[in-house]
Amino acid sequence: MKKKILILGGCGYIGTELSLKLSATYDVCVVDTMWFGKKISNKKNLKIFKDDIRELKKNYFKNVYAVIHLANIANDPSVELNPSLSWEINVLALKKIIEESIKNKVKKFIFASSGSVYGIKNEKNVTEELSLIPISTYNKTKMIAERVLYSYQDKIKIFSIRPATVCGLSLRMRFDISVNLLTLQALKYGVINLNGGKQIRPNINLKDMIRVYEHFIKEDIAPGIYNAGFENISLKDLSKKISAIIPCKIKIKKINDPRSYRINSAKLLRTGFVPQYSVADAINEIKNTYYNNELKENISNYNVKLMKKIKVI
Repeated sequence: MKKKILILGGCGYIGTELSLKLSATYDVCVVDTMWFGKKISNKKNLKIFKDDIRELKKNYFKNVYAVIHLANIANDPSVELNPSLSWEINVLALKKIIEESIKNKVKKFIFASSGSVYGIKNEKNVTEELSLIPISTYNKTKMIAERVLYSYQDKIKIFSIRPATVCGLSLRMRFDISVNLLTLQALKYGVINLNGGKQIRPNINLKDMIRVYEHFIKEDIAPGIYNAGFENISLKDLSKKISAIIPCKIKIKKINDPRSYRINSAKLLRTGFVPQYSVADAINEIKNTYYNNELKENISNYNVKLMKKIKVI
């Protein structure tokens, strides 16, 4: 009998591709509000339900081996649209979810936190042991969510993953995150417009992000906090990387944006995980799909624009 995996937020940018991948090996149940659409359908080993994580039905947790919790208001601009709603979804709903998981004897609870919880650090190696100094409401919701979870760590195995910025293709594509956004600018306009450029962003290819979640389901790993990101690149160097693949100009506007994040994922690597995909792979994948006329851009690719349109704020 296949293990059952419950994915909360399984119709999102990461969740869509993760749900499809895991359904090849596990029985997957997806719960999502579908604010950003639904690019996957029910099939063998994949059942999808439209629901709000604030009021989840208890039967979703029955016979579940692992919960992967991706459902949240993602990134700084989206959260700032309605901070109260973000606290409700990103933090308050979590208490019910973890308690229901414990009641149903779920073996593993895997939480998608964020590498941005560290805030601005001068250290080259931003490891899991460093203090958290979140500088935005979004960062703060992730930090507090982690603390909520760890008050239950003696009752269930909890894995808090702090991902870098994810990049690459998804059926539920996003163009409001750095690599994807700048690559699309190069393709559409032949120019990348940068605000600043010195800011550093940690990155992880979407395919590797999916492999990280698979890794924590499959392997016997000590519960705890794990960074997940393998390329810390300044936005200027990222633009140069893109221009080497897609010939384009780079225009830089001077602004005072101090937000620089970097993370070190040595702890994850010590568990046996080996990254296989790069930022350059993501750029090439987007480029090839664009040139094949298979990349369709619309409002659903931009979280803030769509949230305003559907009035969830």
